[in-house]
Amino acid sequence: MAMVRFDPFRDLAVMSRGVWSPAVDIYEVEGALMLKAELPDMRREDVDVSIENNTLTIRGERKLGNEIKKENFHRVERAYGSFVRSFSLPTTVDTTKIGADYKNGVLTIKLPLREESKPRTINIEVAA
Repeated sequence: MAMVRFDPFRDLAVMSRGVWSPAVDIYEVEGALMLKAELPDMRREDVDVSIENNTLTIRGERKLGNEIKKENFHRVERAYGSFVRSFSLPTTVDTTKIGADYKNGVLTIKLPLREESKPRTINIEVAA
């Protein structure tokens, strides 16, 4: 087995290239799927949400602020640069009623389900 020298700054080179992807939670609530994406230090104008062919795409760019010069950083663990996340939507989602909200660095997208896809109860009649 070959010995590999530990380099604590190895990951910094990867992050400086702008390779990153925001964390996303997807869950179901009454009549809708919810998608929450963490986008800290980003403005609403830096994020684009689109739907095409039942695919939801979130894209944006997190920029390193101009108030601090790169040479003044001692450590950079957060990634900067462009990102794209795409999600295939089930056919049960009503794409005409999708809504999005951005608050406190979290993008929340509500994906309402079609009426015909919501569960319903069927009464059973008893024959005498």
